[in-house]
This record gives sequence, structure tokens and C-alpha cells, in this order.
Amino acid sequence: MIRKFLLTAAVVGLTTQVSDAQESRPQTADIPLPDVTLPFINPIEVQSSRPELTRASLHLDPLNREVLQRIADINRMNLSAIEAQLDEDPLQAEDYITQAIESIQQLMDDHPEVQSSRRFNETYRSVMAEYHEYYGLSGPVLTVEGDIFEVRDDLFAQDDWFDGSYFAMPPEFDEKQFDVPLIMNRQVSNQIHFLTERRPEIMERWLERSTYYFPMMREIFEDEGVPQELIHLSMIESGLVPVARSRARAVGLWQFMQATGASYGLEVNWWIDERRDPEKSTRAAARHLRDLYEIWGDWHMALAGYNISPRGLRRAINLSGGSRDYWDIFPHLPRETRGYVPGFIAAAMVAMNYEDFGFETPPTNRVFGYDVVEIEGSVELSVLAEFAGITTEELRAINPELLRFATPPGRAPYPLKIPKGSKEEFMLAYNEMPESKRQTLVVHTVSRGQTLGAIASSYGVTVRALYGANDNLSSLIHPGQEIIIPVPGGSNVAISSNNPSRAREARTLTASTGSASSSSASPAPAGTVRISYTVRSGDTVGHIAEWFNTQAWRVRSWNNIGNNIRVGQTLNVYVPANQQAYFARINEMNRSQKQQMIAERRRSGIPQNQVAAAGETISYTVRRNDNLHDIARAHGTSVNAIMQQNNLSSSLIRVGQNLQIPVAR
Repeated sequence: MIRKFLLTAAVVGLTTQVSDAQESRPQTADIPLPDVTLPFINPIEVQSSRPELTRASLHLDPLNREVLQRIADINRMNLSAIEAQLDEDPLQAEDYITQAIESIQQLMDDHPEVQSSRRFNETYRSVMAEYHEYYGLSGPVLTVEGDIFEVRDDLFAQDDWFDGSYFAMPPEFDEKQFDVPLIMNRQVSNQIHFLTERRPEIMERWLERSTYYFPMMREIFEDEGVPQELIHLSMIESGLVPVARSRARAVGLWQFMQATGASYGLEVNWWIDERRDPEKSTRAAARHLRDLYEIWGDWHMALAGYNISPRGLRRAINLSGGSRDYWDIFPHLPRETRGYVPGFIAAAMVAMNYEDFGFETPPTNRVFGYDVVEIEGSVELSVLAEFAGITTEELRAINPELLRFATPPGRAPYPLKIPKGSKEEFMLAYNEMPESKRQTLVVHTVSRGQTLGAIASSYGVTVRALYGANDNLSSLIHPGQEIIIPVPGGSNVAISSNNPSRAREARTLTASTGSASSSSASPAPAGTVRISYTVRSGDTVGHIAEWFNTQAWRVRSWNNIGNNIRVGQTLNVYVPANQQAYFARINEMNRSQKQQMIAERRRSGIPQNQVAAAGETISYTVRRNDNLHDIARAHGTSVNAIMQQNNLSSSLIRVGQNLQIPVAR
């Protein structure tokens, strides 16, 4: 049942305070339920009816006004999602929910400091609560994993805990021996004091974990031509916890947002999250840091760019009079970014001289390494763990990218990591495994109380995908009804996550059922043309996605492939029609030319799928069921860019409306 509380919260952002007694009451599904219904308050009406609330009295500078406007737009999206459900239009509801979540992520990326705003925090909670409600998800609305987030606020604080009067660096330490200057100043001294005197147990945990991950990281950073001292950045990013997840939905050892990770070939879907893969994410981080250095020409600025959006960094540069030196723009950065670079320097200094700072040599009980076995189809991890002679928890620890109870389905085998030296024993058991152990399900039978949103979530697809695969599907479903599940990304099976221990085998669907075959490739996005690319030695799906300015999962989906590609194989990619000439030349480029192209693209600040001439626009007429999110995605731009181009005050559009779509900004 849709909670009336959410409807009100979406409008006012939960700005009304709730008493301590109310906050301490039991909660349902971790969503607070106040006893009173908050009145509907239109902020615009309040401002117009109370002239004393002028811009000056509210102290809204242009930046704060922009943030407040974006929060208001997010609340409107959330309200529209609820209203769409009341109108029994789950497709439109899903679109609005998606828009709201993506807008929140973009706002946090553009303005990290907004996370300290109570108004934003309550809006965030309201949107995530509606997301959980729509998809029938249980568990906390706000999920954070990893001990790093308990200490970062203190670590990055600017209070003068320590004046440095009795501090001395180890006698052998020389900052000039490093490519990344490890300078000493008051900010760095404060954070060294924090890690060595105030909270030494944190540094001890990081040092112990570093013995497992750092040897692997050093090899990758050396291979990518990136200074090895930068591996210490992972300490303050995640505390060296591969499954770390921030409130901003950054994930992994290197805390990649999904969009940034995708641009470096890290795939995220319902089954896996490669941002949690230690090796793949480390290589992506090394390349990202190298690219940032090419943009800014300074490692401290590159590190700041890793923490804050280019827009935020440029704003600090402008406020400092145009300086591109981190310590010059330091006062104009958000608090977290002011503490970020000193935090890295402090962690690197202490870790490289831990004995001089009073820490004992950490134990080296584990060595990073594994064997790889290829698993055909979806097999429960508990079964595979038994074959490897370890617990399910241990198998998950070796494969932190796996999100579900089984290996992903699909035509291509999944490369599962198992303890080093156990491959022979594993394969003996695996080869004798009965076929019934491979769970398959392509038809879902509706149970009492289920909704389309919950069913879609359980299979890792969207409600829109369910409508596309099932003729005459209504938002009103009933127990016993069978629903065809369209398998994502080239897979030919799906797994029920509702009750995996009793997953049922289902009928195999063919084209004669009237549904699209699950093995067919994804259709071409609107406004695109197909280009063929021939795989060369050393190419990966991630590389190809990066060159064509798209995501790895799209390349896999368009070609019905997994992670494995072969030299000489022809792959299809779809690019904006008006950018065909730009991308067509990639097939003739060598590796060096491709890298130069990517570097030029990033130096220009061009985001994914926006490589046309600056200022170019396309005329588009809004059709039924359109929304700005889908229109922006189809044309390779952003919702905010379309809104700015068309002077829209909100994301609401109407059928027949003419929009000018900015292909490049």
C-alpha cells in the first residue's frame, strides 16, 4: 500500500521536524511513519504569499539557488511517480522513479557538499523509500557498507586537533623521491595525528588489509604507468573493503559511481557488480587517475578531481582567480575535498613508514591469488563452494563481484575464482554435477501480494521490459498468472530470486510462443546507426565501449556476448546518427591513435555520447509515454542539458511539445 506519508514527503522534502519521541518509535521496513499527516505546502506559494522571504533574506546565492531548484525538481519527480501509480500507470511511475534517483546521483556528483544538507538528506530518504516500495524491496532504505564511512567525517575535518609543534617526519623520508609530492603542512599533520594518535586502530586495520591487496595493486599501477604511491588512495576511499558502498552509491575498493565505472569497462547488472572486483576496479582506477592527470597536469589536482566533479573543481579554480594549484584553490573546495588530498598524503606517509610511526609489521597470512574455472549456466554458490572445499562465505569473498545466490546465466561461461591449488579437485566434482543443479526459469508464476515492480526487480529487468515481452499485460495481476521474463543482456535463462532453494524448472520458450526469443540482440536505440568493429589483439569489451563512448553492457547486449571476444570477430555498435563519421574511423585506428582520441575527448570534458559539434541541436516532438530521461538517453545527452536548452523549470513534458535536444554542450 502506498504510504500517505511518502506523498507528502515528496512535496515538502520532509522539512517538518519530527520529535525525538516519534523518531524513536518502531519503524516498518526502515521507513519512518509519523503519526500525523503533514500538510501540503507549495514552496512557491509560500514565497509569493510572504514577501518578506526575499532572495536576500534567504541568503540564496546563485549556487545555492541552483541546488535548491534541483532538490525541488527531484521532489516533483517523486510525487509524479506516486501519482502515476494512483493512475495505474506503472511504466510512467518507473520512469519518474528512475529520473529521481539519477538526478540525486548527479546532484551529489556535482555538489558533494549537499550531503550535509538536512533538506537534501530527507529528499534522498523519501526517494529511496519510494524506490523500495515500488520494487517491493525489503531491508534498510539507506545502505552503507564498510568501516571507512564511520571515520571519514572525522578524518576530513579541518579542526586544529594538533599544531605540529612536536611532530617530526622519519629521518630517511624524502618527499622528492615520489612522483606524487607527499608534502608536509598543517592539514597533513592533522591527519597523520588522527591516524597515529587519535584512531590508530583504523590504520592498523588498513595496514593489515594492505598486505593482501597492495602487491596486486602495485603490479597493475606499474603496468598502467601510474605512480605506485597512489595505491594508498584506496585506504581513504574504502578502507580496503571491496564491497564498500557509500550513501552516494559509490562501490568497491576505489568507490566508483556506476557511470564512471562503466566508462572504464566495469559492468554492473542484477547479477554482478565489477566495481567490487579488486583487480578490474584497480585497473580502472589506475586508468582514471592517469586520465585525470592528463587533464590537470598535476597529481594533487588529479586527486581532487577523483573526489569532486569537474564542475566543482572549475568553480574552485574560478573563485581562486584562475589558479590550477590544489593548495591555492583549497579554501574554495567543499570540506570533504579539502580533507581528501591531505588524507591521502597522510595515509601514504604512515603506511610507507609504519614502524617509524609506532606500528608493528602487519601479519601476512593471505596472499592474493586464485584459480579460475568456467561455469556453464547458473549454479548456486553453495554447490560450487562445496566443490571447492570452502564455505559459501569464503567463495563470495573470493568473488565479491557476485551479487546473487548463483553464477550469472548466459551463453558465455562465467569465470569463477576459487582458491589457488583447488582447481583439479573442483573440476572432478563439477564434471559429475547433475544437470538439474543448473537452475533455469523463463516463466514466472505470480504469487499472492506480488506486484510487477517486485517481479521485475527479482529478475533484474524493468517493468517496461515485462510489458514488452507480454502481450496485453495489465498493471492488475493475479496469483497463478504466468509472466514471461525477458532475459537481460544476451542471457538465455533467468533465475528466480524469490525462493532460490526451491527454484522451479520452467517451459523453454521459442519464437512460436509469440514472444521475442531471449537470445535475440537488443534493438538499436532511437536516433542511432549501426557501425561494425573488427576485434584486434588485446581488445576487450571495456576498451571497445570506451572508444565508442558507450557502456560495456550495451556492447554485450547488442552482440549477445559475454566477456570473451576473439581476434577477427565482428561486433556491432550503435552510435548517434549525426556522429557516424566520427566513430566510423575508429575501426582503422591503431591502439595509440585510439588512446589519443580518448585523451582529447576527456580533456574537452565531453561526457558519454556527446561528441558532436558544440551547440548543435536536434528538434524532437514529444510522443505518448515519453519522458526526459528516455529522450536524453536516446540522444546521448542529459536531462539537465535538455531542461536548460528549452528553459524548462521542471522535467514534466506534454505530448506534442517540441524540444530542442542539445547533442553536445
